[in-house]
Amino acid sequence: MITLDQLKDIKERTEALNRYLAIEDKLIQVEEEQLRTQVPGFWDDAKKAEAQMKKVKDLQSWIDGYKQVKSLADEVEVAFEFCKDELISEEELDTAYATALEAIEALELKNMLRQEADQMDCVLKINSGAGGTEAQDWASMLMRMYMRWAEANNYKLRVSNLQEGDEAGIKTVTMELEGPFAYGYLKGENGVHRLVRVSPYNAQGKRMTSFASVFVTPLIDDSIEIEINPALLSWDTFRSGGAGGQNVNKVESGVRLRYQYTDPYTGVQEEIMIENTETRDQPKNKENALRLLRSQLYDRELQHRMEEQAKVEAGKKKIEWGSQIRSYVFDDRRVKDHRTGHQTSDVGGVMDGKIDGFIKSYLMSSSASEEE
Repeated sequence: MITLDQLKDIKERTEALNRYLAIEDKLIQVEEEQLRTQVPGFWDDAKKAEAQMKKVKDLQSWIDGYKQVKSLADEVEVAFEFCKDELISEEELDTAYATALEAIEALELKNMLRQEADQMDCVLKINSGAGGTEAQDWASMLMRMYMRWAEANNYKLRVSNLQEGDEAGIKTVTMELEGPFAYGYLKGENGVHRLVRVSPYNAQGKRMTSFASVFVTPLIDDSIEIEINPALLSWDTFRSGGAGGQNVNKVESGVRLRYQYTDPYTGVQEEIMIENTETRDQPKNKENALRLLRSQLYDRELQHRMEEQAKVEAGKKKIEWGSQIRSYVFDDRRVKDHRTGHQTSDVGGVMDGKIDGFIKSYLMSSSASEEE
């Protein structure tokens, strides 16, 4: 049976969410935004109308989320009194408490996603490190992990570019995840992931270490203006590999975009290269590649603004090769995040996509750093 202190904690956290989320203000705001959707000619500009409808939907989701939490917290309070009068069992009370606590923690976690890009869809790219087949196999395991996470959380996922490994696994993959706060939840996955295991590809059965890098960027939509200079663009076409029938082998449907980018703040020049083999339609692949380029350019601008505002929180590791954020040690049954200290012995669960604990610990750690 829960204690009076636990009941008090539930009530206090619910009231705190009401303040943090400014629910009363959002109720007024959503009414105002809904009125804008009723003006004559609202749908004449489809893109603008869709952006407005999304704004209303986003506001309403916060209100609905809080209403659910408040309802569940009230149910716990009523159940607590009923339990004292022996009208319900202690098990029923504990179940009501667990349900309310889960909803509160989920909304608290969502409230940590305050950055401009957090609510966007995202692009997640995995590159295998040095080490041949072993590293490529590790990259494919990470791909499966994120696919399972996306499936469990009802995110739409599509693969826009995949390069198979020489013998097994993958060399690189680019995936697009569509759903609420996709970038916000996955932005902490940026960095190098290290695997330690007895390799099935080593004849001597030696313990080996492999690396793969994960890079996550927000997938921007057409409502955000990003300038791309056509004079700096060039295209190559190629035949897509893998299964898919005669068209895949004979038609140059794959596209390779090259963009000569100059950092406006540092003056450093570099070539951004993006490949897309998502469809058998070359024009469609070009469209998708341009969208991915816009996302990368937006992410660079976003990172600059964040660095200027926050000066980068102390203790936050740079996202670069050689600075591993997480280790997966299969033999010791341990997965540990080196930034937050969060770890678990459920290696199989993690590889099946159960990474919410790592996501939450990272967001809590980042939120605490920002407050300091």
